[in-house]
Amino acid sequence: MVRRAQPGAVETPEQKDFILRYRPWVGRQAFGHFHGCLLGGAVGDALGWPIEFSSLETIRSVYGAEGITAPVANTRGRVEISDDTQMALFTAEGLLHGHVEWCAGRKDAITRQAHRAYLRWLHAQGEELPEGSRDYLIGGHLLRYPEMFAVRAPGGTCITALKSGRVGTMEERINDSKGCGTVMRVAPVGLFAASPELLSTLAEDESNETAFRLGCEISAITHGHPTGWLAGGYLALLISRAIMGDSLDKATAVADAELLRWPEHEECVTAIRKAWRIYGETGNTPGPEAIARIGEGWVAEEALAIALYCALCYRDHFEKAVLLSVNHGGDSDSTGAITGNIMGALLGDRAIPREWTKGLELEGCIGKMAGRLFVGP
Repeated sequence: MVRRAQPGAVETPEQKDFILRYRPWVGRQAFGHFHGCLLGGAVGDALGWPIEFSSLETIRSVYGAEGITAPVANTRGRVEISDDTQMALFTAEGLLHGHVEWCAGRKDAITRQAHRAYLRWLHAQGEELPEGSRDYLIGGHLLRYPEMFAVRAPGGTCITALKSGRVGTMEERINDSKGCGTVMRVAPVGLFAASPELLSTLAEDESNETAFRLGCEISAITHGHPTGWLAGGYLALLISRAIMGDSLDKATAVADAELLRWPEHEECVTAIRKAWRIYGETGNTPGPEAIARIGEGWVAEEALAIALYCALCYRDHFEKAVLLSVNHGGDSDSTGAITGNIMGALLGDRAIPREWTKGLELEGCIGKMAGRLFVGP
């Protein structure tokens, strides 16, 4: 009746809600960009893992003046990933397990399920679980993958925090660590916050706050220093905005604005501004010397800033950005993983050299988890 009188008019509350929620953009909400983010992180991790504890001089003496230029297979022909990729995938598992409860209003559901997922990773690393937590091993399909049981220099802070039996929060800080074990594992949070299913229920500003807060909360499970979890929140929002269609400049501007709303943001802000300043000075001639001016990447804000610098230098070239991010005398696998996450989200999986994924551990698992994050649990 309404439409007979006024064609195109809204007739039902559901139609009104759809119109209010409708967005004229699709951005990069496609499987290829979800997959690119996770696969890119794993490729960057695999590139940096063999040289993680090497000085730049050692890297050049072993691999040549340009440093490492392609993933290195082990004696079995497999390209190894490290704890960075393992923990990122367990983050994704926690998000998927907690999604339904979280959407129903249980706002602690995701951090609770992420913590349980991390306990499954702890078990896979051969560590003793806290008392009363063995039931959490049930239902975690990632434990089916033998590569999750490989011990690849796992972060001491993560191990100690998880073995304590406590669940760190931003209010009840579990320690004073700001190691990069936060930011190297949170990219799936950004994908979750930008998934078509979740965005259909959130306004744009709500989505931004959700990505940042969840990134912080999941980081705070193991790392208690605000800089550590704020870096995690920043990356989660940057990834989310990239998936929603922002340019790198726009995504960082949105993340900057959100970061400034949070207390104790000074160290993160300083590191990010340094990355931009050094990019302005060296963007035409990037190299490890410029990265050294930012830091080594062992702490969260430095790892984030190094990855941002590398992405800025090579905005349209996955290969060059990731190679820049690993060839330095610092935490090469983490800076490689974070850069790969950013570039993969922006450019999609087609930008990743196919030869770099041959023999890559957990490649099939990565594809499955990307698909589940894209379509929902």
